[in-house]
Amino acid sequence: MKKCMMLACLAFLSAAAVVTPAQDESSDSSPKTEESAKPEKAAEPRHASSSAPADYVIGADDTLHISVWKEPEMTVSLPVRPDGKISMPLLNDVQAAGVTPMQLADSIKEKLKKYIADPRVTVEVTAMNSQRIFVLGEVAHTGPMPLLPGMTVLQALSSAGFTQFANLKSIYLLRTQDGQENKIPFKYKDALKGKNTQNDLVLKPGDTIVVP
Repeated sequence: MKKCMMLACLAFLSAAAVVTPAQDESSDSSPKTEESAKPEKAAEPRHASSSAPADYVIGADDTLHISVWKEPEMTVSLPVRPDGKISMPLLNDVQAAGVTPMQLADSIKEKLKKYIADPRVTVEVTAMNSQRIFVLGEVAHTGPMPLLPGMTVLQALSSAGFTQFANLKSIYLLRTQDGQENKIPFKYKDALKGKNTQNDLVLKPGDTIVVP
């Protein structure tokens, strides 16, 4: 009888040792400081930004990314139409061509004041497709080329490359000014040697370089 009671006591003690109080996994035992208890403050966006230069003038076929702070439904990426306009929620058509990203941001902001209190607009040019030149003739890469800020004839030719049949002595630039197309000779070897630097013109949108 005593032996049975001892065995029963040992079994009870073993079960008690195995069972431990369950901890609430959802509770966080680490003390929360006053700093961590504060909600994070959202960073305010810049008024307008762009990968293009500040004085860049938006043109047809450019691609824009437009966002309005705290208004995700107003955040859009879209091209500038051939008529120079873009279509935005609430605003419909907005003139974009002919102004800088900062000016467009100001224009959109004024129009949005009818619907949103204190709108904060960001405009970024993600593709400068309106700024193009053309390289034709005996070059490795013929056709349109993005016009980078400050790009010269020599720089464009270095990107296009030459074929083995290129006549480097007869290269010329076609530029339309005041409605007339002008043919401007380009002395490639002088530009390559740093001579006659005024010959290496800074390119403008629509310029065409011809390599016979």
